[in-house]
Amino acid sequence: MPLHPSSRVQKAREELAGRLREIRQDAGISGREPAVRCGWSESKSSRIENAKTPPSDADIKAWCRACTADDQAPDLVAANRQSAEAHVEWKRLQRTGLRRLQESTGDLYQQTKTFRVYVSDVIPGFLQVPGYAAALLSSIADFRGTPDDVSDAVAARMRRNEVLSKGGRRFSFVLEESVLRYRLCSAETMAAQLGHLLGVMNLQNVAVGIVPFSQQRAVWPMPTFTIFDDRRVHADTLDAASTLTQPSQVDLYDRAFERLSQQAARGAAARSLIADAVASLG
Repeated sequence: MPLHPSSRVQKAREELAGRLREIRQDAGISGREPAVRCGWSESKSSRIENAKTPPSDADIKAWCRACTADDQAPDLVAANRQSAEAHVEWKRLQRTGLRRLQESTGDLYQQTKTFRVYVSDVIPGFLQVPGYAAALLSSIADFRGTPDDVSDAVAARMRRNEVLSKGGRRFSFVLEESVLRYRLCSAETMAAQLGHLLGVMNLQNVAVGIVPFSQQRAVWPMPTFTIFDDRRVHADTLDAASTLTQPSQVDLYDRAFERLSQQAARGAAARSLIADAVASLG
């Protein structure tokens, strides 16, 4: 099988193959032995171990069983499933505009019961007012050169965000104080956005924490990420959207969120930080 056209996907396949090879080596068995124990050809084992053929979930489980490493199978299966979608370039996601991207996560949002969101750059999409969302999405469209469908994208985001008040879902947000200060829109719009944030904090299913500038850090500010029901993480970079589903990856982000959450001001202290940000608008 030829190399995958996406270098990211090919790299993920090679990393998976490398992990399978290490499991075999740690078990102290020859390259031929997994084929014997799994009941398939030696050439198949060679293709899997050299990233020539992507293994199925069943192949991975059989390989781990043959190497007495069943405990590693769940992580490897998850890695195999996400290899083709773990890193999706924003250019590809946004090439038809921003509206469809807002709508693409609708099913995931409906299926999720608990959201945990950490942001270090902008107000979380869940909590944005239309004016702030329009300013942000306009900036994204201009930077990436995507079709200008910002009005439709904002409307789609507002519809998507209805999950905040429907269906018994719970939301936990941790924001860096910088999020309150970055000026992505007019002072008037930012004041409205911060006022909305104060109002959202009254909802019983929403918890908001803010990490103050003055807080001595136990963990450093990180790129934005969202955890969906302890099953899936979305972590974004400048060039790509990453979907992470391996249990070990989700656990890593879970620990990061908990530590960041411990650093956050809440209640009256958080409201005071927001009020100070409003006052700074002049």
